Amino acid sequence: MVAAAKTVFVAARLPKNNGVSAWVAMLPPRKGNPPLQGHATADIVIIGGGFAGLSAARRISELDPSLTVAVLEAGVIGEAAAGRNSGFIIDLPHDVSSDDYGGDSMTKSREAIEINRTAIGLASSIAAEQGWGRDIFDPCGRYSVAISSAGDRHLIDYARALINLGEKHQLLSQREIAEVTGSRAYTSALFTPGTVMVQPAAYIRGVADCLHDPVHVYERTPAVRLESSGNGWLVKTPEGSISTGRIVLANNGHAQSFGFFKSELLHIFTFASMTREFDPGHLAGQRQWAATPALPMGTTVRRIPGEKGDRVLIRSRYTYHPTIEAGEGTLRRAGAVHDRKFRARFPGIGDIPMEYRWAGAMAVTWNSVPAFGEIEKGIFAACGCNGVGATKATANGIAAAELMLGHTSRLTEIFARFDAPRRLPPQPFTTIGAKANLAIKEWRAGGE
Repeated sequence: MVAAAKTVFVAARLPKNNGVSAWVAMLPPRKGNPPLQGHATADIVIIGGGFAGLSAARRISELDPSLTVAVLEAGVIGEAAAGRNSGFIIDLPHDVSSDDYGGDSMTKSREAIEINRTAIGLASSIAAEQGWGRDIFDPCGRYSVAISSAGDRHLIDYARALINLGEKHQLLSQREIAEVTGSRAYTSALFTPGTVMVQPAAYIRGVADCLHDPVHVYERTPAVRLESSGNGWLVKTPEGSISTGRIVLANNGHAQSFGFFKSELLHIFTFASMTREFDPGHLAGQRQWAATPALPMGTTVRRIPGEKGDRVLIRSRYTYHPTIEAGEGTLRRAGAVHDRKFRARFPGIGDIPMEYRWAGAMAVTWNSVPAFGEIEKGIFAACGCNGVGATKATANGIAAAELMLGHTSRLTEIFARFDAPRRLPPQPFTTIGAKANLAIKEWRAGGE
């Protein structure tokens, strides 16, 4: 009798991060969990210890506390893409008339809100259980801010759509948003109360550390090889291996490193800078607020209070890197853009230098759907966050856990209706198109 051939997936690359995330730098050094050594067994192995992977682990433990789960994080919890996030867990879609999910616009928007609020619900339950304060988890809402007449018009149109959806909101004048931000650069704003702001590195650490037996989190443990073994899988790491029946791929763009979603994921990097601490009296307005741009591809800003002073975060610039790695030169060029936008918004403190600069990766599909579902017998994907990673990756992880365990919910019903990721054009057309598209959107955003 001829033995069945093994199915093998080998990681072509491992995650590499550029720059030091301020969120990590502001926390005490993490001792972390030891790496996997030797051989182990688990009912489920989750590859990736970010928003998607840890949310999947949490949901699995809620649905069936008896299941043994191993979470494999390639680096240190909180130092990869999740800890490089800007910390917005947003309930409303950025544009309620977008084509992100296909079909009727109003239905699509309501379903997007359901997805987002499911993610917020899980995060809120963990925060309440752990007793986190506003420094980690702050249900404060967010401002969408305009800096041009085009931005003003977009916010008015968006407010009209929110009325149709029955969603709470408040339009603010230039004077009113200046009272919040201390900046006279913003021409108008729209406040929506449902967003939760997190310190992303602290949040991710907290979620990992509140998981308990039979869930085990291994740090500095990249999965390097997956091979079929009987009715399950053998997951190999540099110093060990795990036999398991099921796998959750929660490593976003790096699912492609194993050969999954070939020619279906675009690897986009965003960049952020954060100032050194400054005397709060040097900038008027509230000491804690968060704002996203009125127009896509604009500039995200947060003011973060601290015991020794406040800081301002600037996030802007989007670049395409098919190697899932952004170089130091790209980071420097993005930093120059951040400095310019910081001075334009806060000329009174424009001489305060940036202390930290960093890059963060996200995976995007052409038709803006998740890279999701059972992609090989026993392997489930929770990838393709398409931006707003804290929200969408959390929802992807929850949905993957529920699908794997056969649990039906509104979330799994919505995810079941998503199309598969659309195949990208062959190279070099994908690279040319992606770079041109990003450049056009950034040009349209202008000073936003």
